[in-house]
Formats: sequence, C-alpha cells, structure tokens
Amino acid sequence: MLFPTLETNRLRLDQLSKEDSNSLFELFSDNSVVEYYDLEAFTELSQASHLIEFFNARFKENSGIRWAIRLKETDQLIGTCGFNTWSPKMKNAVIGYDLLPKYWGKGFSTEAVHRIVKAAFSGDLSCGKLNRIQGDTVLGNSASESLLLKVGFKEEGIRRQSGYWKNQFHDLKCFGLIQSEYSEIRQVRIITNS
Repeated sequence: MLFPTLETNRLRLDQLSKEDSNSLFELFSDNSVVEYYDLEAFTELSQASHLIEFFNARFKENSGIRWAIRLKETDQLIGTCGFNTWSPKMKNAVIGYDLLPKYWGKGFSTEAVHRIVKAAFSGDLSCGKLNRIQGDTVLGNSASESLLLKVGFKEEGIRRQSGYWKNQFHDLKCFGLIQSEYSEIRQVRIITNS
C-alpha cells in the first residue's frame, strides 16, 4: 500500500520519515503547540522518532494516517495533519492537525485540512470513501474551532469531561462534516468564484 502524497498551491503533504525527527521534535517540544494536546511537550529527540514510527504503523495497519505538512518552496516540515483514526466499515474518521507557531495565521492548516478532507471524501485513500469526519477541540481552542468552521464542519455539541490527560478532565467540543455537505459547500464556492 503506497502512502498517498497530496499537494496544494503552497504545500506538499507526504509521509513522515526518520529524517523528520529534528523537525518533529521542534514542533512537539513547543508548549504552545501541545497546549491542548493529550501529551506533554517533548524533551528528548527519541520521542519524535517514536511518534513517527507510531504514525507510520497506523497507516500500515489501515487504522489512520498522518501527513507531514511541507512548504513546496523549501521542502521544510512546518506541521502535520491527518486522521487519528478511521473506520472503513463505518466510513468515518477523526481529524487532527498541528503547525509551528511562526506559521500560524497564514492559512496553511486550513489549506492542508481542505486537501485531506477532499481526498477522504473522494475515496482517494486506503480507507475508501468516507462519509463523516469528526473534529474535537478542547474548550478555549478558538483557532482550531475557526479552522474547522472555515472548512465546513458544523458544531454538534459539547461532550462533557470526555477527555482525560495532564491530570484533569476536559470537555470536548465536537464538530462534524458530512460528505454531502462538503460537496455542496465546494459547489457554492466554485459558482461564486467563477
């Protein structure tokens, strides 16, 4: 099974490799990146190597996928995105993404998420054609909420104390996107942009 490489105007999304360990360590050792994550900031390079192995094992097992987000111009890794889990049987997935702070506010995450959502709803991934994608945000993570809404996700409610990490419970705001809704949104954008 070949790992799918995807492109946008400014980005290339491809598989993480051992050579990305230093860049991934820079990303996940930043407290502002992992503020809402279920993990502590990395303190050792080996943690980044293990995370790359974990992401790639998920793909081999057909249970999820994580892409490196790279700038096309420089090939620099600036973040990751993907589906933390997916269920070909249930035709759904849970999305996740992160980005180095110096690239926040420039639309890179939105661009990457649009591309992977399009691939998932088109059936271009090994999980087959998905019908639903879910995104969960910790209350207060307004940047992540804004990204999901820009892509077309709808807020579905708060799941009280459904997460537990960093020694505390977390309320999670659930967002969902259905394939038919995404197709309608894209049609409207094409019509209004032409």
